[in-house]
Amino acid sequence: MYNHADTQRIFIMNEKIVRTGIIQQTCSADARENQIKISGKIAECVAQGAELVVLQELHDSLYFCQTENVDLFDLAVEIPGETTRYYADLAREHGIVLVTSLFERRAPGLYHNTAVVFEMDGSIAGKYRKMHIPDDPAYYEKFYFTPGDLGFHPVDTSVGRLGVLVCWDQWYPEAARMMALAGAEILIYPTAIGWESSDTDDEKGRQLEAWVTVQRGHAVANGLPVVSVNRTGHEPDPSGQTNGIQFWGNSFICGPQGEFLNRASADREEVIVHDISLSRSEQVRRWWPFLRDRRIECYGDLTKRYRDTP
Repeated sequence: MYNHADTQRIFIMNEKIVRTGIIQQTCSADARENQIKISGKIAECVAQGAELVVLQELHDSLYFCQTENVDLFDLAVEIPGETTRYYADLAREHGIVLVTSLFERRAPGLYHNTAVVFEMDGSIAGKYRKMHIPDDPAYYEKFYFTPGDLGFHPVDTSVGRLGVLVCWDQWYPEAARMMALAGAEILIYPTAIGWESSDTDDEKGRQLEAWVTVQRGHAVANGLPVVSVNRTGHEPDPSGQTNGIQFWGNSFICGPQGEFLNRASADREEVIVHDISLSRSEQVRRWWPFLRDRRIECYGDLTKRYRDTP
């Protein structure tokens, strides 16, 4: 007879844990100042035993996409280059796997929003170029970023196979599913998202809860833990056309059934360290075998922009 308690005990005995740190913070216009601040917060994570540390989106600068300004392309860095050496040294010094988010200068006139993952020895384990690029008021990312061309491939590291995506990607179930089907063990979303001050409080609440809910849905649908790390604080609009962005924080870690493991506040800088069980995904997928029951022979229309009714 099936005994849920017995299977839980066996699962716990063989559990694989990744102690994970997330850093939610404000940013300034000074890249070096931001990097020094990040270094200190990484040390805080490591002091609490973190072996994987995840940073927020475009953490070396202000969120510059509020306006379209060709001079801001000067913020971009080459990969590899001086900036990646800085983060490689931090990963090696602390013996951690480190997920960063950088504005990549790939070639003259060709730029990407790129997550770079560093192994514990400081080597680059892999990178991911943001695939879905928004173009909304105060989020003029299509002006700056070419859509990614590396596909949805997890990065293999010493702590596990990381399905790293970036911000706007988090609204797309296809991206999470593709990472899951490629063997990702954790879905990770460096993020920069917030409110425009003219929205009503009710609308702000709906936006925040939609953002949290869709990512928890990715966890449930794929049986994987999710790590989402957002900015906090207010950043003014350099053009003065809007009141700027109030980044809503709320960085969180959830388990493979969408359960909150830890969640940050809306308006404070925070360092959170929490254990993530990679083994639990196997057990959850046995209870809820969504991958088994997919009707893959019927999904061809997903590759179309829209399915018109005959």
